[in-house]
Amino acid sequence: MRIRLKVMLLLASMLLILGLVEVIVEKSILMPSFAELEHDDARTAMRRINNVLTLSSERLALSAADWGNWADTYRFAQDRNAAYLTDNITPTALKQLQVNLVALIAADGRILMARDLDLSTEQGLGLEFVQGAELPLDFPWRRSLRDGQSLHGLLRTNQGILMLAAAPVLDGTGAGPQRGMMMMGRLLLSAEIVRLGEQAQARVTLGAPPPQAFGLERLTETEDTTQVSRSFVDLYGRPLMALTVEVPRRITERGRSAIAYASAYLIGAAVAVLLVLILILNWVVLRPLGLITRHAQALGAGEDLTAQLMLARRDEFGVLAREFDRMVSSLAESRRRLVDQSFHAGFAELAKGVLHNLGNAMTPIGVGLATLEQRLRSMPCEDALAASAELQQPINDAQRGADLHQFLPLACGEMVAAKRAAQQDVEVLIRQTSVVQGVLSEQMRSVRNEHVVEAVRLPDLLAQSLEVVPDNCRQRLIVDADDSLRQVGVVRVARTVLRLILQNLIINAADAIRDAGKSRGVLRVTAQIVPLTRHCELHLQCADDGIGIASADLERIFEQGFSTKSSLTNYGIGLHWCANAIRALGGRIWAASAGPGQGTSMHLVVPLST
Repeated sequence: MRIRLKVMLLLASMLLILGLVEVIVEKSILMPSFAELEHDDARTAMRRINNVLTLSSERLALSAADWGNWADTYRFAQDRNAAYLTDNITPTALKQLQVNLVALIAADGRILMARDLDLSTEQGLGLEFVQGAELPLDFPWRRSLRDGQSLHGLLRTNQGILMLAAAPVLDGTGAGPQRGMMMMGRLLLSAEIVRLGEQAQARVTLGAPPPQAFGLERLTETEDTTQVSRSFVDLYGRPLMALTVEVPRRITERGRSAIAYASAYLIGAAVAVLLVLILILNWVVLRPLGLITRHAQALGAGEDLTAQLMLARRDEFGVLAREFDRMVSSLAESRRRLVDQSFHAGFAELAKGVLHNLGNAMTPIGVGLATLEQRLRSMPCEDALAASAELQQPINDAQRGADLHQFLPLACGEMVAAKRAAQQDVEVLIRQTSVVQGVLSEQMRSVRNEHVVEAVRLPDLLAQSLEVVPDNCRQRLIVDADDSLRQVGVVRVARTVLRLILQNLIINAADAIRDAGKSRGVLRVTAQIVPLTRHCELHLQCADDGIGIASADLERIFEQGFSTKSSLTNYGIGLHWCANAIRALGGRIWAASAGPGQGTSMHLVVPLST
């Protein structure tokens, strides 16, 4: 007899009525009614959140309309007067409006004015879609610039989700012709989401939108909460975000308590019956089930997948045991294959990383090898050998013999000098290999991680930068660390990035000394703390007495691919990377020079962290 039939025969007559009544009442009537009440509460909370979000968007649109329908804005859209910006587009104004972006867009899509601000730090946000000369060509609102429509919606930016509103620029009386669009935006940061939840009296979280059913509500339940999620799309109609409201399941919890009390009385009546059933079930069901459970636990606790249950039964437990043994055997084979595949995949990943590093390292080494090859090719070895062979033969021309005797020492001296220079080139190549590998490791870490702000003393930072400068560059420079570096004291900056920037500037200064025809030069480094309204900035100046820079090239030296040095060994990357790195830190960099032969001063300004 099958075990299913055994259990049904033993339990049906005694527990069928009690079990059916309790299950039907709890699952079909009581618990669904409790859950439905919680669903209504969660949906109501989501409607409040949606209303609050809509109200915030409408208020933002009202602010945009108020600024757009302002005579000063209307006049600025026509004459671009600077007084409008200095008097009105200030950090204080943006804080009062509680907006992170104010922009004025012309009717043809050109960006007449754009100011973005982090309200907590008063630093620029660098919102990419307003950084260019005009709005992106695919920006949905470009079609409405000439229609004079008020718009609002959500947009994903490089700084997060932006609540955006726009209104036409009118003359202050609501008349036209309209001269573009006043645009305002507010970032939906975590604090803003918390504020929305407080206004709606609910706990709300921001997350990624579901893979489908955008714009619809999705209800999910956990053991402790009922969650309602609503997805939103951006201006492009693409999925943007999902807001989730969590409501504690207090009704269900109390309902379960009430049901538990009622069930306790029924259980008490069934205990006497269960005592008899346990004795029977222990032999029929529990004993074989215990064997299978202990076998499964032993497999889970150990690494050996070769053990077999081998349960000799002809009921469902016997079938289950045999299938279990078969599945364990299949699992052992699958694990073996997975280990093999992981082993080969690990080698492939390692090889990829090694090839990547070798590719980066070979570029400067290849340039050095080309120089070394050119130097060795220019050695007069063949001429000296020919002269030596000619001297071993009788020479009738006395003048010719004298010339050959004079040529041989000169050729030997030139070859000795070339050999020494080649040895120096080899030493430089060795140092370049270690330096390139060090920079490669630093760059890989900076790509993976956020910049870490550290407390550092500027003399120590300068010394760390000199450690990674090639020896031939350090030999051409006398680095004069001004006492102002010590007086500044401890500053909190992105030490790793500044060290790499200073390394680039020191190497460039050494090259400038060389190009000026000097054997040694001076690089003077000074520092100054510049106090501002809300924060302080560190101003570093690196001044050399090298070849200098023409005034026409002062702005171009930070462009990618531009270099005043030889194109054989320089690709215009160093200063361009320095400028990008400084801007990423919220700072700026510029060069100053009185002209060729007058040296160069590089200025770095970075904000200090508090």
